[in-house]
Amino acid sequence: MHKVIYDTDPGVDDAMALLFLHRHPEIDVIGITTVFGNASVETTTRNALFLKREWDIQAPVAKGASVTIDAARAEREWPAMVHGDNGLGNIEVPHTIDLPLDPRPAHRFIIDTVRANPGEVRLVAVGRMTNLAMALKEDPEIAGLVKDVVIMGGNFYVPGNVSPVAEANIHGDPEAADIVMTAPWKVVVIGLDVTSITTMRRSYLGAMAAKGDAAVKLLDGLSQHYIDFYSHAVDDGMMVHDSCAAVYLVAPELFTTITGAVRVVCGGIADGQTVIKPDGRRFPPGDWDGLPSQIVATGIESEKVIDLIRDTLLRA
Repeated sequence: MHKVIYDTDPGVDDAMALLFLHRHPEIDVIGITTVFGNASVETTTRNALFLKREWDIQAPVAKGASVTIDAARAEREWPAMVHGDNGLGNIEVPHTIDLPLDPRPAHRFIIDTVRANPGEVRLVAVGRMTNLAMALKEDPEIAGLVKDVVIMGGNFYVPGNVSPVAEANIHGDPEAADIVMTAPWKVVVIGLDVTSITTMRRSYLGAMAAKGDAAVKLLDGLSQHYIDFYSHAVDDGMMVHDSCAAVYLVAPELFTTITGAVRVVCGGIADGQTVIKPDGRRFPPGDWDGLPSQIVATGIESEKVIDLIRDTLLRA
């Protein structure tokens, strides 16, 4: 069993990935930590509790960061045009959910859980990397105790989605992302190079909902606004960004990867750009030297990934 802490900012594609993690027989979700991004951290935490309740997920939820690790960064408007005003596609969600939160802040929950399960925990982070960076700053030794970190974020050989060079999760807190990429732990970066070509059509999701239970029907309902948003880029469907990172946990053979040190640009017109120095390439001395070699996905078997998502979500 893969012991997983899911660091998330639900978020429509976050919700699909959560249901995948919850239903895959080889995955044990031992914690859900929330972060600001697709909405405020108050809203993403409420959404995580709502999905926990609706989908009968036993994992505790811990509320995380509400601002970037560099507090001087100005916050941008929440991407309501993508995920809806409430982060879940504008479906009806109660203002409050009568479930308790873990009393610890998310970064402390991560530290304590990793220390209680040395060498076993896989961190799956599909929002801004702020909670992970805060955990590293408070307790750097956890880098040697985590099994690996699988993130949805970044772009290397394709354009960004919030600027010509930057992807949203990284662009939302570049300093935190650079801390995470350069720490001495194993990071797998599942970015736009693979997620932007992995799409699920509205009819495909609808067929899943028709066959599936109430959980899949809820997922179908909260995805409609998101699918509408993607009409500029996808033919009546959506990119399943975060689910790609979840799939990597159990089916890494569906991905083509390269390795190398990764840095994140912090500031200027390339703010949030992710840049890899591929292993084996020689350059003059620079800011990538002496850093850990990370794994970056550059190819994906998209149809097999989509089918694995379907088959897993239909496991009731």
